[in-house]
Amino acid sequence: MSALIKVDKITKGYGTFKAVDSVSFEVNRGEIVGFLGPNGAGKSTTMKMISGFLTPDHGDIFIDGKNIESNHKLFKSKLGYLPEGTPFYTEMSVYDFLHFIASVKGLDKKTRKENISIISKQLNISDVLHRTIDSLSKGYKRRVGLAYTLINNPDILILDEPSDGLDPNQKLELRTLIRSIAVNKAILISTHNLEEVEAICDRVILITEGK
Repeated sequence: MSALIKVDKITKGYGTFKAVDSVSFEVNRGEIVGFLGPNGAGKSTTMKMISGFLTPDHGDIFIDGKNIESNHKLFKSKLGYLPEGTPFYTEMSVYDFLHFIASVKGLDKKTRKENISIISKQLNISDVLHRTIDSLSKGYKRRVGLAYTLINNPDILILDEPSDGLDPNQKLELRTLIRSIAVNKAILISTHNLEEVEAICDRVILITEGK
């Protein structure tokens, strides 16, 4: 197996508080890895550093063998990030939002249309494509968030509490979908839910107090 994500002794502090303290791990192609810890353990901070939203104070992050600091274009094309509390342009329709995200990620018009159609069916959001995002339930908004994460078919998925707000049936559908797409991807799932890890992950990384 080849490591698509390699984290090497990354540290992030806020004043004298170390949110993440010299953390190292790898996620290989074909793996679903659970990033498990209590709230405030450093999970989201680590995910934001891997996804490029935060810069480590120390240490390095490699995506497909290349340091993200010097390979931003490659990094953006290979990675999809679903943050906790997904941000949206809530006045847009679901279709227009996904079309916009696909264009930002550099997909041509034909591919945008095809990918929106495929992903909408996978995530069962076809019936809300022309509704505005602010009119959707929390569960539907979460699925729209996952749709924009998948829109360019990235090799790496970073999912922060992906099943948050979903009912039991939706959670089962989501887990089945993640399993079905995991064969050629590296997937890192942050959660404080042991049941989620047991249901879907191949292995688990534990973090507490930033370590």
